[in-house]
Amino acid sequence: MTPGDPRTVPEPAVLSGASAPCWVHLVTRDLGDARRFYGAVLGWTFRRGPLGKDFLMARSDGVPVAGIGAVASAYRVAVAWMPYFSVRDTEVAAARIRERSGTVAVGPLTVGQGRAVLAADRDGASFGVWEWTGRAATLAPSGNRAHAWLRLRTRDAFDAAIFYGEVLGWESGEPGGCDIAYVREEVLVRCNGRPLARISSGAVEAAPDPQVRPHWQVQFPVDDVDATVLAAERSGGTLMERRGVRHGSEATLRDPDGGLFTVTDVRSPADEDDDRD
Repeated sequence: MTPGDPRTVPEPAVLSGASAPCWVHLVTRDLGDARRFYGAVLGWTFRRGPLGKDFLMARSDGVPVAGIGAVASAYRVAVAWMPYFSVRDTEVAAARIRERSGTVAVGPLTVGQGRAVLAADRDGASFGVWEWTGRAATLAPSGNRAHAWLRLRTRDAFDAAIFYGEVLGWESGEPGGCDIAYVREEVLVRCNGRPLARISSGAVEAAPDPQVRPHWQVQFPVDDVDATVLAAERSGGTLMERRGVRHGSEATLRDPDGGLFTVTDVRSPADEDDDRD
């Protein structure tokens, strides 16, 4: 899929070159419940994707923004939102994860027109890697907005940057690849020059609270955080955390099945002055 005129075509989801965040996916137990909840809270519509009856493609204004799969029980993995990163070879990526003390939970396995791995980094944050094996596809945003971006909340941002950099080939210099910068004690990940993710330190005294344990935080931009929180609570969700951030606010919510996600009225994961560092 190639974006058209940005003045008339909705911004696509994050999906760009080698080593970049390429997709966000909810692993859940009940497609019907997830469909009703996220339709009411984020205004998404849904259609069956090419992966079978247990999968849905979520769309915003007709543009694919996320996947939902009712496979938590089948694969014995936690209900969670998970980011996927593009790789050229899932076998190589899986070996690199193991070599660096990460965990490969599932895969590599063939899913539709690609191969996937479900994994966790050495601090326990879950993520996936994806290798396209079918026809090449591009959903790279044409402007400065994306339907989702990522923030890793972990114990040591610099150690995590080394892990993901070695597994995914960040700073490799490949066309379309990602590079990193250190901004205000965080790691900022840029792909094709666009800021798409942050890695933040914290959770040194890891408590059993899911908000404290290292995890990838999937963030969805919304126009009104208060209205989104209210819609989530009315639909059976729970407000886990609300806080002010630079230039706006964000709220972390739990869906009725236990999946955590964040909504924010901040329009980019990086400030303008970050990109001048």
